[in-house]
Amino acid sequence: MALVPAPPPPSADSPLFAEVDMGADSSAPTVRATVVQASTVFYDTPATLDKAERLLAEAAGYGAQLVVFPEAFVGGYPRGSSFGASIGNRTPKGREEFRKYHAAAIDVPGPEVDRLAAMAGKYKVYLVMGVIERDGYTLYCTILFFDSQGHYLGKHRKLMPTATERIVWGFGDGSTIPVIDTPIGKIGGAICWENRMPLLRTAMYAKGVEIYCAPTADARDTWQATMKHIALEGGCFVLSANQFCRRKDYPPPPEYIFSGIEEDRTPDSVVCAGGSVIISPLGTVLAGPNFEGEALISADLDLGEIACAKFDFDVVGHYSRPEVFSLTVKDHPTNAVTFTSAAAKNESRNK
Repeated sequence: MALVPAPPPPSADSPLFAEVDMGADSSAPTVRATVVQASTVFYDTPATLDKAERLLAEAAGYGAQLVVFPEAFVGGYPRGSSFGASIGNRTPKGREEFRKYHAAAIDVPGPEVDRLAAMAGKYKVYLVMGVIERDGYTLYCTILFFDSQGHYLGKHRKLMPTATERIVWGFGDGSTIPVIDTPIGKIGGAICWENRMPLLRTAMYAKGVEIYCAPTADARDTWQATMKHIALEGGCFVLSANQFCRRKDYPPPPEYIFSGIEEDRTPDSVVCAGGSVIISPLGTVLAGPNFEGEALISADLDLGEIACAKFDFDVVGHYSRPEVFSLTVKDHPTNAVTFTSAAAKNESRNK
């Protein structure tokens, strides 16, 4: 891979460089993919969307056909925050913090989704965007998918928030595990540690995922092993996008506190080191991991390599042993309240 100078950025907030691998075999179908490693403008969703557009424009300038943003890029990953919660107790300050976080989230559908769709259409890219989705007063960590014509294609809600994420995020269900068939390949996604859930991965493999997007908040070296394993296991390209954040990318104290570690942080302290990476179906690292700063990390995906990998190992095909193992996925929505009148209308409409 090579480090190449970025074109003149639309603003000073753009990445300092873009990391690009352009070594694909030109005789095979290829897709130029870019993962964005950048921070949210915390508590400021309009400014975050402006930043997303600058980054998308820059990626498109490098010829990107698919662009993947990190987990919770729109709405923010509340790293280090406790929301004033402990067992049996919530504080007034924590409740106010949740109110602000709720206000920064977006409705799906909603005006922010419309703007993201318009961006995808304007720059002619397939877009995978991590957001915090607001559904009434419950928040979800969600991925949104858009096509290059500016259409919203669907969403994936994180099935299993990790640890104290469960304080502020709801749980997804089997109705939002899409693998979307597009002209550039079958695209799906899972978020951060739910990528460690083997049954979720198996469901995605069964749907034929070819370009597996993994927005994350995990910058540790061990994450790289997870990404490489998924690429080999699924015989698919894996695109992992993480934020690169410094303390100054979050509001200053006392408005925002990194619980237990605030006193050790300066404005320039790195609080998330990125590690975004692109990996081939044969386990080759095509671009990244990058731990240096905000960046666009790109590679050409040779889709013919998927068949080469599946020849060795097709996890839901010749390597599946269905007479021994099977998986049932409950892919219907799970709702707390169901109104029989609505169910009756749907039933009559489907007859």
